[in-house]
Amino acid sequence: MELRKVQRTSSGTFFVCLPKEWAERSGIDRGSVISVLETDNGRLIIDAKYDVEPGPRTAVIKSTSHLDREIIEKYLLGYDIIQVEAKEKISLSDRERVKQTSSRLVGLEIIEEDYSKIVMQCLLEPSAFPPERILRREYSIASGMHRDAVTALIEGDIHLAKNVIARDNEVDRLYFLLVRILRTVIQNPRLSEKLGILPIDCLDYRLAASLVESIGDRSVQIAEKSVQLGDAKIAEELSQLIQKLHGVVYTSHENALKAMFTRDVALAQSVSDEREKVAALIQEVEKTVRSQPVEFAPCILAVISSMSRIYDHSVDIADLVMPKPV
Repeated sequence: MELRKVQRTSSGTFFVCLPKEWAERSGIDRGSVISVLETDNGRLIIDAKYDVEPGPRTAVIKSTSHLDREIIEKYLLGYDIIQVEAKEKISLSDRERVKQTSSRLVGLEIIEEDYSKIVMQCLLEPSAFPPERILRREYSIASGMHRDAVTALIEGDIHLAKNVIARDNEVDRLYFLLVRILRTVIQNPRLSEKLGILPIDCLDYRLAASLVESIGDRSVQIAEKSVQLGDAKIAEELSQLIQKLHGVVYTSHENALKAMFTRDVALAQSVSDEREKVAALIQEVEKTVRSQPVEFAPCILAVISSMSRIYDHSVDIADLVMPKPV
């Protein structure tokens, strides 16, 4: 940070000198035109290149054993073009890894390919994807997975359980997309203004998105236990307890996300207030499981553990809620 003193002319005009090093790097000289933009929170953004469209950012990576991770890393860092190169020839297995990885990332398409090179380009326009809209969609899928995973467990519906597991890919795709958009916003003040999101808000969105993604992962774990149990029926008493616990946990993450979007502190607090009820229901389920067949116990206890973690994620999301600014 560099502090500069504001001065005033005899006619009443305020002015402040620009840093010399920045002006020279930006090609500013006498008579140059710069833009001055006032943000919603009263800050001024000075842009020397307001009329220059930034060119596409390109990353070149080598074909290695960590190829898929490197592609995802460059995507999350906001690169527009990702080029995979090999000294001689890209193997068939690596080509398949590139195609599978690009299919997991929203907007990333292969636009050029030959024996030693594969070029991917992200065709998304960041300003068309407000972070709140992406987070809402991610949560919509994850919450549906949670609901259906428990339904599959109670009804012994293996098909529904497998459907829940398959939906996790879409949650991951939206999570990666949101991280990319947030990192782009942080690096681009003009995009921040266009989307109506402050850079400081990006931290909360990133954490909330990660927690929602974890809710999806825990739902997959519940669905996997449903598949493991097959079409075996759970005793009525145990089934009712699980549904009761599910109702409290589901309402908790629903209220947590609603509170985050509306900045409703009272609603956020209500999520934490359910902790004793959740603990009591878990204890009751664990007690009831003891009277069930031995093959049921490990699966049901694993399911309860996943539901407990989902509730913890709900509390963590609720903790992000801040009061509306006055």
